[in-house]
Amino acid sequence: MRIGELAERAGTTTRTLRYYESRGLLPTRRAENGYRTYDEGDLRLLQQIRTLQDFGFDLEETRPFVDCLRAGHPAGDSCPASLAVYRRKLGELDALIGQLQSVRTEVGAQLARAELEASAELPGGPEPRCELNWEDD
Repeated sequence: MRIGELAERAGTTTRTLRYYESRGLLPTRRAENGYRTYDEGDLRLLQQIRTLQDFGFDLEETRPFVDCLRAGHPAGDSCPASLAVYRRKLGELDALIGQLQSVRTEVGAQLARAELEASAELPGGPEPRCELNWEDD
């Protein structure tokens, strides 16, 4: 198939396909007339790349999966290098989740403080607290 058909079937653009070629993720094959040619295997490579990118993998992180498919494996994640990328990505995600949980705790505490202060300003709400105690002088 030609580049336009591959782009359409993969749900991407011809510009993206050319970029993947320039990065060595998609093979460059040309017919006698000079047109780029692709096959179903190339579509599988693109589907693998797109799926991983949807999961948050950067383009370079997809390389082991692409290499695995090119080596003839039935799935791009059946090679040791691909599994290592999965493990590293899970570690990154766990760290991000921890950071987000910490931020959530802080935001929750700030919200509770702000709500308490806001309720003090409402008629009938609790008296405001004064940090300075003049009676101790």
